[in-house]
Amino acid sequence: MLPIRRFNRNRATASFLASFLFGVLTVITSSVQAQTVMKMASATINDVQHEWLKRFEAAIKPRVGDKLKVEIYPASQLGQIPRMVEGVALGTIESFITPTSFLVSVETRYQAFDAIGVFQSPEHLNRVLSDAAYRKRALAMGESKGLKGIGIFYNSPVVVLSKRPIATLADFAGKKIRVFPSPLQIEPMKSLGASPVPMAFGEVMAALQNGTIDGLLAGIPVLTPFKFYDAAKPVTEIHPAIVVSTLVVNKRWFDGLPADVQTAIVETGARVDREAFGFAADLITKANQAWTANGGQILRLSSAEQAKMMADLKVLGGKLLSEKAEVKTEYDELVRTADRVK
Repeated sequence: MLPIRRFNRNRATASFLASFLFGVLTVITSSVQAQTVMKMASATINDVQHEWLKRFEAAIKPRVGDKLKVEIYPASQLGQIPRMVEGVALGTIESFITPTSFLVSVETRYQAFDAIGVFQSPEHLNRVLSDAAYRKRALAMGESKGLKGIGIFYNSPVVVLSKRPIATLADFAGKKIRVFPSPLQIEPMKSLGASPVPMAFGEVMAALQNGTIDGLLAGIPVLTPFKFYDAAKPVTEIHPAIVVSTLVVNKRWFDGLPADVQTAIVETGARVDREAFGFAADLITKANQAWTANGGQILRLSSAEQAKMMADLKVLGGKLLSEKAEVKTEYDELVRTADRVK
C-alpha cells in the first residue's frame, strides 16, 4: 500500500497532466474549428481567372489569418464545368470562377452578359462592370439560386481557333465549332453556317485532336497556356462578344461565416476586380506573343466582313435576349448602363 503523501502526489500529478492535455486538445480543436476552408475552383490555369484567384488569396490572407484557408484548384481538378457549377450551387465547393455563360443553367439571367455588339471595346466593358450601381446588381444576380457574387470582371474577347484558317465568313460553313452552352454562342455559329457543339472545356483538346470538332470559341489567354497550338495553329479575332467572368460562392456557406470574414471576402473581391482589367490586358498581349512564337497564326476578317458580321449578330442577339422576360430585363439594364458610360 502506497503511503498517503505519495498517493496524493501521484494523484495531483495525474490531475495536472489530464488538465494540461485537455487544455492542449481544446486549443487544437478550437483552432481547427475556427479555420474555414474555401475551395476556389476553375476550369482554366495560368489565365485571367487563375490570376484573379491567386491575387485574391494573397490579399485576403493578411486580413483573416487562420480563420480562412484558401485552396485553389485550377484546370478542372474538382471536375468538369457542369460538376463544378453543381458543386458551388449545392455547397460541396465553396466557390467557382467561370465565364458567366456556364451559370446560365442555374440562373438564366446570366445570359445577358453574352450580349453581342453592345461593347465597343474591352475598355467600354470595364467601365460597365466598374459602375457601382451596375456591379452591385450583377453580383446579386444569382442570389435567389444560392450563388453570391464576389467578383465580376473582363476576361477576354472571343476568338475562334480552327484547324483550317478562317479568313472569310464563308470559311465557317460546315465547321463543327465548340461553343459555350449559351444561345448567344450557339445561334451565331448557326447563322454563319457552322455547326455549334456545346462542350465542357476539359473535353475540348481531345475532341479537337480526334476530329470531333474542327475548332472552338474561346479567349486567347485560355488557348495559349493549354498549348492548343499543338492541335491547331490559326486563330481568327472575330470578337463578336467579350467574355465576362465571375467568382461566385455558395450563399448558404457565406452566410454562415463570421461577419468580419464576410466583409474581408467582399472587399477583397472588389479590390481584385479593380486590378483585373490591367492584368487581363497584359495577359492577352503575352498570350498573343506566345501563340505566334509557337507557330500559331493570328488572323482577322476584312473590315467589311467584320462590320457585316457584327451588325447581323447584334440584331440576332437582341432577339435572343428578348425571348425571356427576366433575361430581357437584365439585357435592357446592361444596354442602358453601356450607353451611359460610353
